[in-house]
This record gives sequence, structure tokens and C-alpha cells, in this order.
Amino acid sequence: MPRVLKFDFCLITLYDSYLVNNINEGINLLPKHNEVLVDLAKSHFQDRPFVYITHRVNSYSVDPKIYFKTSKIKNLVGFAVVSDKFKAKSNAEVEKMFFSKPFEIFGELEKAKKWAKQLVASFN
Repeated sequence: MPRVLKFDFCLITLYDSYLVNNINEGINLLPKHNEVLVDLAKSHFQDRPFVYITHRVNSYSVDPKIYFKTSKIKNLVGFAVVSDKFKAKSNAEVEKMFFSKPFEIFGELEKAKKWAKQLVASFN
């Protein structure tokens, strides 16, 4: 059963092997926001591998420096961006250059979830 967590800047749904994050409209995502992800990696996933999926339904900006710290989360094995918007996908192509682990871009959430499950299974 998924667990939903609401923060002032996003809504995160936790699953066994991945999480789906919906960032609020107009947010400028900064490295300080990354602390939530670091805490969830420790508390929810513990030492189990997981994938971060960002479902970009809203418009917001991301400071690319955030990916340097995100890449250092030991049990984070992949990152997926889901959007049907051209601008969000092209921004993700740039963000991908700052991330040192598998990073994929999808048009549909279900495809990202399937990829996440396969990626995590390859680490078990």
C-alpha cells in the first residue's frame, strides 16, 4: 500500500522500490529541498535500492546543483522524469548531464514505474 507524504513544496507517494514526487507549481527546487529525499532514503528505503520518479505535471524550476548531492545517495539507483511537455523534457535532458546514475525520461507514469521496478530488481 503506497504511503503519501505532503510537504510545503511537494507531494510524495512512497512505494516499495520507488517514490513518485509531484512538485508544486512555481517552486524553485533547491539543494535544501533535497534533505527530504535524503531523509526518506534513510527512513523508508533504509539500505534497499530505490528509484526517484518526478512526475512533472506542474511548472517549476530545478537548480542543477541538486543532482550532485542526489547522486551521492547510496541506495538511489536511478532517476526518472515523467512529462508530456516538450519544455520539461528538454530541461530534463540538461539535468541528466548533472546526474551520475541511470536517468530516463518518460511520457507516461506507468512506463517510468515499470522501468523503476526492473532497475531495482537488477540490484537484488
